[in-house]
Amino acid sequence: MSKYLTGDKAGIAEFISRFDVFLFDCDGVLWSGDLLFEGTVGTLEMLRSKGKQVVFVTNNSTKSRADYKKKLESMGIPASVDEVFGSAYSAAIYISRILSQPPSQKTVFVLGESGIETELDSESIPHIGGTDPAYNRLIEPKDYTAIASGEALDPAVGVVLAGLDFHLNYLKLAYAFAYLQRGAKFLATNMDTSLPSAGSLFPGAGSISAPLVAMMGGKMPKAFGKPSQAMMDAIEGKFQFDRKKACMVGDRLDTDIKFGIEGGLGGTLCVLTGVTKSEKEWEGEESKGVVPTAWVKELGDLRG
Repeated sequence: MSKYLTGDKAGIAEFISRFDVFLFDCDGVLWSGDLLFEGTVGTLEMLRSKGKQVVFVTNNSTKSRADYKKKLESMGIPASVDEVFGSAYSAAIYISRILSQPPSQKTVFVLGESGIETELDSESIPHIGGTDPAYNRLIEPKDYTAIASGEALDPAVGVVLAGLDFHLNYLKLAYAFAYLQRGAKFLATNMDTSLPSAGSLFPGAGSISAPLVAMMGGKMPKAFGKPSQAMMDAIEGKFQFDRKKACMVGDRLDTDIKFGIEGGLGGTLCVLTGVTKSEKEWEGEESKGVVPTAWVKELGDLRG
């Protein structure tokens, strides 16, 4: 049974007292696109005043940690780069420090935006594709021949990394598919099906890798965003906290809340300002047992 906390001052105080660390999803929790939810800044200030550690954990790979710091500060939320942990950064750490690749296959073909490229650069990982204007065009007859023969392919590519790409096209998918057919590792920043923005939902990063999954006969990429526990392990390793004294705050059952539950955190808190719109969503069979510890209508309700 998930506890409803909105308007329950005693319940809110008791809930907050259980935790030393609060992990926050951003889109759909703090804001929707460029719309900051009322009470967000005050809630974060309240938690910090009580000595709580705040970490911003986002699956949105379009922005780097530095970009997210700028966005947070532009909305009146003080933050440091070290307080931000994104799926693009998690993927870059995995590629540079964990993934074993031959020296001749260290280049990454990117389906995604500059946030991924910035985090790959921070780990000195060579990459192609991404925001390169050369790939932002219609495919031409000569491209089919050049890709099929391998003439247009970079032999150093050993990884295809898919994230949210606002300029996805057939040419990019053709290159990515060709590299995967030739044995490149298939990775994804995250598999979110939708992205909350402007008070509505739009295609998420999962929609970018979905065509490749179909082309590869259902083979799924290794994903690094929530609910992947590879991301939880990386966060714990960086911030060194007791999981039982940490709470995940999010708007999605299948990513945020599942992430906290599978990660063994002490609690999870669901807000209804993003993807999840009603408590009935975790009361039905569709939730597959993913039930938050507590819930509020919006983050600002934590102020009591």
